[in-house]
Amino acid sequence: MHAYRSHTCAELDKSNVGDTVRLSGWVHRIRDHGGVLFIDLRDHYGITQVLCDPDSPVFAEVEKVRSEWCIRIDGSVKARDDSLINPKIPTGEIEVFIRDIEVLGASEELPLMVFGDQEYPEETRLRYRYLDLRREEMQRNMALRSDVISSIRRRMWDNGFREYQTPIITASSPEGARDFLVPSRLHPGKFYALPQAPQLFKQLIMVSGFDKYFQIAPCFRDEDPRADRSPTDFYQLDLEMSFVEQQDVFDTIQPVLEGVFEQFGGGHKVDKHWPHISYRDAALWYGTDKPDLRNPIKMQDVSEHFRGSGFAIFAKLLEQDGTEIRAIPAPTGGSRKFCDRMNAFAQKEGLPGMGYIFWRDGENGIEAAGPLAKNIGPERTEEIRLQLGLGKGDAAFFLGGKPSAFEAVAGKARNVIGEELNLTEKDRFAFCWVVDFPMYEKDDETGAVDFSHNPFSMPQGGREALDGDPLDVLGYQYDLACNGYELVSGAVRNHKLDIMIKAFELAGYDEAEVHKRFGGLVNAFQYGAPPHGGCAAGIDRIVMLLADKSNIREVIMFPMNQRAEDLMMNAPSEAASDQLMELGLRVIEQD
Repeated sequence: MHAYRSHTCAELDKSNVGDTVRLSGWVHRIRDHGGVLFIDLRDHYGITQVLCDPDSPVFAEVEKVRSEWCIRIDGSVKARDDSLINPKIPTGEIEVFIRDIEVLGASEELPLMVFGDQEYPEETRLRYRYLDLRREEMQRNMALRSDVISSIRRRMWDNGFREYQTPIITASSPEGARDFLVPSRLHPGKFYALPQAPQLFKQLIMVSGFDKYFQIAPCFRDEDPRADRSPTDFYQLDLEMSFVEQQDVFDTIQPVLEGVFEQFGGGHKVDKHWPHISYRDAALWYGTDKPDLRNPIKMQDVSEHFRGSGFAIFAKLLEQDGTEIRAIPAPTGGSRKFCDRMNAFAQKEGLPGMGYIFWRDGENGIEAAGPLAKNIGPERTEEIRLQLGLGKGDAAFFLGGKPSAFEAVAGKARNVIGEELNLTEKDRFAFCWVVDFPMYEKDDETGAVDFSHNPFSMPQGGREALDGDPLDVLGYQYDLACNGYELVSGAVRNHKLDIMIKAFELAGYDEAEVHKRFGGLVNAFQYGAPPHGGCAAGIDRIVMLLADKSNIREVIMFPMNQRAEDLMMNAPSEAASDQLMELGLRVIEQD
């Protein structure tokens, strides 16, 4: 017999009754029923109930074991009485009577329990992650992650792609976040960078004549943490293709992700139609460039109904350049109680409040109510109702000013309204492509123009588009949103050197700087670069959605905490003085 096990803890059934078996695993739970000890023995695959009574030659040793001890047992398989069958587990029809036991690894007192559903602080869970990972839900999450990656790989290979690896130690490049720098021992005073993405290398792979590339790529960004973003590193499905246009990339990635969500989505509906929404419309309708289309609410510009109206706050606001009034429809939200609740939400978000109108039965049919309705009169409120397609029992909320000041709150309010009024479909994965991103943005304080998205994208309209106002230039850039999260980001690349030089010039990089920072790509583009494009899909977020989690750390094996610390391995840590000397570095104490 094998030294540790003849079967896993999920394999035994009635066909094994009478067999002598060997199992190894962890003591999940111990129960003492009148001198008979019952142990739920757990391994990665499942649980088997084993038992021991005073007739067993090892009863005294079995009495000593405690939760999470790692043990091996030999025993004989017995059928459970019909009344004691547990249909919830594959081994529920049998139990194993212990004849021999070996303690493979005893456990100290546990800082967190593996059995049960107790809640523990995240700091405790991350410090003792190896215990946290033993819990059933975490085992399930990590297995899901592995299965999803395996499925993605198979689908990409079936689609004619090959997987190639790109360097982990490279040069710094602007990808929208801070680099992790690595000092060079052999070149004092110089630094490598961990790649924020394989961006430049995958473009060089296309220049090298490889038609279809993909990689499950680690990426490193020194970012502020969020629930849906790791502060240090993450994995993405990275792909690139030659001789393609934007739609070709969409047609390639959609069946891959669609198939993965159908395979692992737990029976939730997976949308087949992925609409294309311009960045401008996404901001107007949803207040975000990653809209949740499970919520049917679309915001609308209703400025004309308030211009010159009796509601002085909005009327005066609209006299300023760049301002507008937006309405958030709220079907079935037509009660003063709900309107007051949403007004309180806006105040918590730092706004003075949200105006509202709700419609109810009146003497002459549908009647508008609320402070706004009294100020602007029945004719204007009726025009608003008709524009928004609302009726009796519905409401609308209003925010005004420069969109950049209120858009994010409006988007949050839309989500809250959809949730509270049960308008958002919970059992659905709703995808959409957000397209036509602006290439550039202006800093409100300095007035400087910089890239707003991927700097290596082809501008729509080519070289001529760069001769006008940079803020009017759109790029062949696109994101895929699903249920309010950005899952994919990509672009058709700028493969023409003269257009690339001009694009960077508008963002404040002269030609010499472009050659210095991106010399490898610049040189390559002089030798017959093909048109190419691609995208990257966030593995962590995909698994987070499939696992129905709202925190990305629930689907990462060993994540950092909110402060970018690894409590388990004590990172970051101070470097030894001889290490710093070898690198030509010293630490300057901060005041």
